[in-house]
Amino acid sequence: MTQTRESNSDRSQNKNHKDHEGEVEMLRVVACIDGSQAAPAVCDYASWASKHMETPMMMLHVLDEERYPAEPDLAGSIGLGSREQLLEDLAELDRKRAKLALEHGHHMLDEAKKRVGEAGISDVVQRQRHGDLTESLLALENQTRLLVMGLHGESSSERDTHIGSQLETVIRSMHRPILLVPDEYTQPRSAMLAFDGSATAFKGVELLAGSPVLKGMPLHLVMVGADTNDRWEQLKKAEKMLAGLESEITLAIRAGDVEPTLHAYQEEHDIDILVMGAYGHSRIRQFLVGSTTTRMLETARKPLVVLR
Repeated sequence: MTQTRESNSDRSQNKNHKDHEGEVEMLRVVACIDGSQAAPAVCDYASWASKHMETPMMMLHVLDEERYPAEPDLAGSIGLGSREQLLEDLAELDRKRAKLALEHGHHMLDEAKKRVGEAGISDVVQRQRHGDLTESLLALENQTRLLVMGLHGESSSERDTHIGSQLETVIRSMHRPILLVPDEYTQPRSAMLAFDGSATAFKGVELLAGSPVLKGMPLHLVMVGADTNDRWEQLKKAEKMLAGLESEITLAIRAGDVEPTLHAYQEEHDIDILVMGAYGHSRIRQFLVGSTTTRMLETARKPLVVLR
């Protein structure tokens, strides 16, 4: 079951995309809101991105159907005699929990819209869906210019910051840039792109060149490996491809292991956003979607942009 909230004026200026019925859809910054500590920061980073990219916003809340089933499954319970009424009572409780959770989601969306409104964002769509998070995001992919999510979901706590399979599934499935944010907002002023010189890495550079997400921001292109002429030529080629961003670009090559080297460079230069590519089978991809990535996401204190 899917529930959608959308104002009558939401489609008035949709000029960016046509869906399968020929209806025009506007590309938006999609802020994924839940009950986590990161929710206010998701609103703030989405507001920043909306203004920076000159792109309207969508506030999205997805209610997990496994945790809050709208219609509990009683299959297999027939023939249990006196237990049937108890099962029906439990099912009714589940329905009530789902209804209350949906109402709570409405409240969160209203509060989120109020927060981004105070930041100067007026063109906002509110949507609520009851189902699987990844499936819900994929259904909205053709309307998404940038997805903004918290690094830690509502099931995380201060002691438990484990990055679950749900976020990894979203990263693997979505083919839009994803901005993953910590629990506290700091206005982004600079970014760095982890780059390995492979053919698939150049595809990531091409994708970044065509996106307004970092336009005009100081950008560092960083390679991890041996300092060779070939690598410098690869960096200079990538720099030319990014000329349209109108950004001040710094090139760097550092030796060492990927994860600590990138973190050290980011800290040394006080860089706000780390940009990674989730594509191909390059060394960077192995870093991003493997066990090293999970550790990095768990320890991240600054936002990451994942390119797809």
